[in-house]
Amino acid sequence: MSDVSGSDFDTSDHDDITATQSWQALAAHQPHVYAMHLREVFAVDPDRGRELTVDVGDLHIDYSKHRVLRETLELLASLAREVGLEDRRDDMFAGEHINTSEDRAVLHTALRLPADATLHVDGQDVVADVHEVLTAMGEFTDKLRSGEWKGHTGKPITDVVNIGIGGSDLGPVMVYRALRHYVDAGIHCHFVSNVDPADMVGTLAGLDAETTLFIIASKTFTTLETLTNAAAARTWLLKELGAGDDAVAKHFVAVSTNADAVAEFGIDTVNMFGFWDWVGGRYSVDSAIGLSVMAAIGKERFADFLSGFHIVDEHFRTAPLEQNAPVILGLIGLWYNNFWDAQSRVVLPYSDDMARFAAYLQQLTMESNGKSVTAHGHHVTTDTGEMFWGEPGTNGQHAFYQLLHQGTRMIPADFIGFAEPTDDLPTADGTGSMHDLLMSNYFAQTKVLAFGKTADEIADEGVPPNVVAHKVMPGNRPSTSILAPRLTPSAIGQLIALYEHQVFVEGMIWGINPFDQWGVELGKTQAKELLGIIVEEQSPAQQEDSSTDELVRWYRAHRGRAR
Repeated sequence: MSDVSGSDFDTSDHDDITATQSWQALAAHQPHVYAMHLREVFAVDPDRGRELTVDVGDLHIDYSKHRVLRETLELLASLAREVGLEDRRDDMFAGEHINTSEDRAVLHTALRLPADATLHVDGQDVVADVHEVLTAMGEFTDKLRSGEWKGHTGKPITDVVNIGIGGSDLGPVMVYRALRHYVDAGIHCHFVSNVDPADMVGTLAGLDAETTLFIIASKTFTTLETLTNAAAARTWLLKELGAGDDAVAKHFVAVSTNADAVAEFGIDTVNMFGFWDWVGGRYSVDSAIGLSVMAAIGKERFADFLSGFHIVDEHFRTAPLEQNAPVILGLIGLWYNNFWDAQSRVVLPYSDDMARFAAYLQQLTMESNGKSVTAHGHHVTTDTGEMFWGEPGTNGQHAFYQLLHQGTRMIPADFIGFAEPTDDLPTADGTGSMHDLLMSNYFAQTKVLAFGKTADEIADEGVPPNVVAHKVMPGNRPSTSILAPRLTPSAIGQLIALYEHQVFVEGMIWGINPFDQWGVELGKTQAKELLGIIVEEQSPAQQEDSSTDELVRWYRAHRGRAR
């Protein structure tokens, strides 16, 4: 396990997952698997390509190219049962307060329950609450899409700018891009998240204030970056319109729970869409945080989006562990992370429309499981948290696939592809389709990663002896293949839920809390303190460490302020 210094926490036997019988059995089993090449694995188990698959909703998932034997999968399932994964899953769906550090339920799954479902948590009918907000969102976006909603000068809205950060940005921007073919009412969405003014200035440069609406997405309406950007947007709007503060109500709406702060900003609280403390930001794209997406694709397609989540939720809630897609993939991820020292997972969507999917997963997975203490506050006894990264399809092939194929690190890969394209063109020779060419690359890459090419096979092709070693493809590199018929609102919902529940599986087995994020708070506090020091006119007091002190003084000097 990596050494994380500076912790004052003690370990505790009941938190030590490595002490369980199942963990010890997996540790003893790993060298046997390590000694086998995937070529051999397929030779002794030729049916695995047909049998080590699982279907859920529109998703066909092939996990046969992983460095797991059927015995491995049985041992992983035993580990899940030994730590009570099924009970913990049931607790989440029932609304138990499994977010222990904040004493909260974890109910992102309630955001996609059908209206006729029933779930009472802490004395509240959460399904009724969710659908009350969805109805209000639908009524509002209907007005936007029809042109009934007018800006301050009487013109309909053509552009929506979502201002948020983290989960209030990554989810909507990813889904909006993925579903661009379903944008059908002439409303185009833009997204501002970075407090770097270049983000705001670049976004506003091509917009007309008369036809622009801003969605300010902040649960507490206190997030510094979001409110700074919101204030800049309001200043721009009023200047461009030459109007007073009364224009704000026609061009700003809020996704928040802080009615007082929203009203103080100038937004009519009738146009405030709420959500709840049992929804973490990185799990919130299917809540009111998705308002910009609903504005673009309409409430009916947004309902399809939610139904995709629910399909996978029900599968995760009810399927036996051995046939449960999120459980299988989460356990395999843990297998590599803890028994193979594979620290990262690469996500490779063979769809340019999903270009932001890996970035979305970075927050979902790494903010959730980037923890070094258990839910009980004891130091973990093994590594936690996979590092996620990736790029779309053939772009990645010409960037980092060299390392995937011939590097010294094993990096498990998730390939995502679709049978029907959102767009297609004929190939240059007119004999085929560009989408078929794209997908031929998808299948070829998974095959070569798994099976490679030996020195003998290369030499038999007449390659000069001094070049043979350079062309050897060792293979034995694991991957998951995920296919769906088409990139639809339901399909993207299914994919998100598939990864959400993998995060849960891994977090529960590690014994950590995937639903808090205290690690991001200290930096925010320090930033507020340092801002005053950066901008004050007089020379600041010496900082606690020489590095920060000198960096601040260098910055001040180059901003024209005294050191």
